Amino acid sequence: MSFLPVKKSELPEQADFVLISADAYVDHPSFGHALVARMVESMGFSIGIIPQPQIDSDYSEFGAPKYAFLVSGGVVDSMVNNYTVAKRKRDKDEYSEGGIVGKRPDRAVTVYCKALKKLYPDSPVIIGGIEVLVTTS
Repeated sequence: MSFLPVKKSELPEQADFVLISADAYVDHPSFGHALVARMVESMGFSIGIIPQPQIDSDYSEFGAPKYAFLVSGGVVDSMVNNYTVAKRKRDKDEYSEGGIVGKRPDRAVTVYCKALKKLYPDSPVIIGGIEVLVTTS
């Protein structure tokens, strides 16, 4: 089983879905984005993954998907991941490559959706994950 595409050059055609996650790409079942992406792939759809996008060109890596963007805030709510209970910035991000802080924005799902709607106003965006559940409860 090969890794899922994270670059347009790894995907021969337009992606059916593009998954955006606030976590680094880890192809392991303990990461929700990997489970969702593999499930979509098993259903015969093509999927590209954009981990921790920072600038507009990151969101444009695959262009508009055929069906929809899938957006997740990652394994942990972005605010919980970025701040301690005392509201101090954390000095390590356990779910970013190298533990580097600053690759995940506060309220990541909102930030990612706004950027996608600015770039691709006609593309559907489907949100999911713990951050969505915490925000809407």
